[in-house]
Amino acid sequence: MRYFLILICSISLGNTFAQVSRQDFPDVLKLAYQVQQAKKIETNVFSDMGAWHAYTLPAGRQDNGTFIGPMVMDLEGYWLANSVARLAVKADGKQIDLEKAQSSSHYYPGLLQQELKVAGLQISLKLLFISNREAMIETRITNLSGTKKELEIHWGGNLLKAEVAWQRDGNTLSADLGKGHRFQLRYPKQEPLLFRLEKNRYNAMRGKLLLQAGKSYSSSRIERYDLEEQQASGATKQRPFDAELKTNTARWNGYLNAYFNASGANIKDEVQRRIAVKSILTLMTNWRSKAKDLLHDGVFPSLNYQGFYGFWSWDSWKQAVGISYFNPELAISNILSMFDYQDGHGMVADCVYTDKKENNLRDTKPPLAAWAVWLVHTRAADPDFLKNIYPKLVSYHKWWYKNRDHDQNGLCEYGATDGTRIAAAWESGMDNAVRFDQALLLKNNDKAWSLNQESVDLNAYLYAEKEYLAKIADALGRAAEARAWRAQQGGLKKQINTFFYHAEKGFYYDRLMDKSWIAAEGPEGWIPLWAGLADQQQAAAVRDIMLKKEKFNTYLPLPTLTADHPRFDPMKGYWRGPVWLDQVYFGLNGLQRYGYQKAAAELLRQTLNHAEGLALQGPIHENYHPLSGKGLNAMNFSWSAAHLLMLLKEQAL
Repeated sequence: MRYFLILICSISLGNTFAQVSRQDFPDVLKLAYQVQQAKKIETNVFSDMGAWHAYTLPAGRQDNGTFIGPMVMDLEGYWLANSVARLAVKADGKQIDLEKAQSSSHYYPGLLQQELKVAGLQISLKLLFISNREAMIETRITNLSGTKKELEIHWGGNLLKAEVAWQRDGNTLSADLGKGHRFQLRYPKQEPLLFRLEKNRYNAMRGKLLLQAGKSYSSSRIERYDLEEQQASGATKQRPFDAELKTNTARWNGYLNAYFNASGANIKDEVQRRIAVKSILTLMTNWRSKAKDLLHDGVFPSLNYQGFYGFWSWDSWKQAVGISYFNPELAISNILSMFDYQDGHGMVADCVYTDKKENNLRDTKPPLAAWAVWLVHTRAADPDFLKNIYPKLVSYHKWWYKNRDHDQNGLCEYGATDGTRIAAAWESGMDNAVRFDQALLLKNNDKAWSLNQESVDLNAYLYAEKEYLAKIADALGRAAEARAWRAQQGGLKKQINTFFYHAEKGFYYDRLMDKSWIAAEGPEGWIPLWAGLADQQQAAAVRDIMLKKEKFNTYLPLPTLTADHPRFDPMKGYWRGPVWLDQVYFGLNGLQRYGYQKAAAELLRQTLNHAEGLALQGPIHENYHPLSGKGLNAMNFSWSAAHLLMLLKEQAL
């Protein structure tokens, strides 16, 4: 299967280290929850294989005998139930109180597990995903006593939406959730179950079972969620749970070994290894398979935030690079999901959704697509991918110069398609950054406006994209095109260093078109180091500012605005002070590029040690407070996870 090929390739091309197992990484992320409100989704959950539903572990003994959920997703997320199938057991006519059981619950990569010991029984529950629509849950009861037991087994649950009623067809229960959404509980056809249904509640009772001493009983069910009309062939043929578990184990061990054996640093520190696994879990839980108007699989920024239920271009480029270490096929799909909606002029949408009417074409995002394509290609080695995507990358690159260079001087600006200031700020990816506070909109053509501000990061990204386009052209045997791309870099490099580098201050700044400097220092100032267009003297000056305690070298380093700026406000300012791990990556990568490995390593140590919960069981956040390390905004954030994978592999600690 594909994951075996990935693993073999990663070992042969990279380092060869001892193999790891998912059993080595229990509970890198703490899962524990009890649903009180259907739309309160801010908790750690588990999903896999691009499924559109997720689960978590119980928060207390009151939910022994079940997993929590599912949480279902489309344009918004909500909990379908606290539990759709809670186990109840009678032994020899007496009800067993599962709340009094000796219990343990664990989250392993790709697997939820609960173990109960009570009244001479061992009860094991396991949950994994077997397709992009289906989870499989096994209940196994073992008689640990020395005598036979007569058991009566029940499963039951209720949906949180009282108006939704269960319907039954044999041993399958289904709930029509409206708008094509449907949830199914499929108990084994051969299981002798007696059902009692009452609107949104049900109980399924298995007839009396005689369980001999030392013997086990097991039963597996499927929980399926469809967000569009279910096709007749949509159901996966059910295999025994042990066979699915074997496949699941091999796939997840493949992911882990692919990453740890990939080219780059040999990650030996146990805390850093657990951070890496947590990052993989975050990305895989945010994976959504193609559905409705999403034509390829992709990755949500975060399934814990209602506003992030789609695929974003900037996020997708970054996520794809991180994912390519362990799942190149998904990385490619994530990139293609955005190019599915590239318009006839070459523009790539800011974000796309299951309902394409919701797609945001008011703006795009900073150009990192060729960077992502090339790095994914180096791990996927798919020539068809390069061949098919290259013309689209060229069209996207040229679009910037046709639609975002107001004065036609070869330096681009962020802008919008609808003439709104807010969309132009969004296009920067740094929505409310202080550096844009003075900017105004200028009309370029009927469908293009630019800010009256030329941005150093945008033009540094475009400079880097030319190099990656050249690499792709070389790989495709288009040597003349590769030379042409590299020829463009020379003039642009000179322009950027002349126009944006402030020699007296030793940093790169945006400038308004009237040539006045923007008096704010942020990550845009170190992007030229990442792009490799600064000279050694300029790089040293930028490094010095990055290492100043009063500016960027805060408790959690490299905030998006210097700590000494009067408008520095991490708690209220989305891009006005918080630390974003993508910008940390660009900064540390840039330092390394110019030989400042020691400084980069120290800043990374501070990041890993001081970001709240990162070294423990906490979620990976969208951003962090630079003075306290507190996690801010969305939890389980994909591009943060992707950049942690890059940082750990690329940085020498």
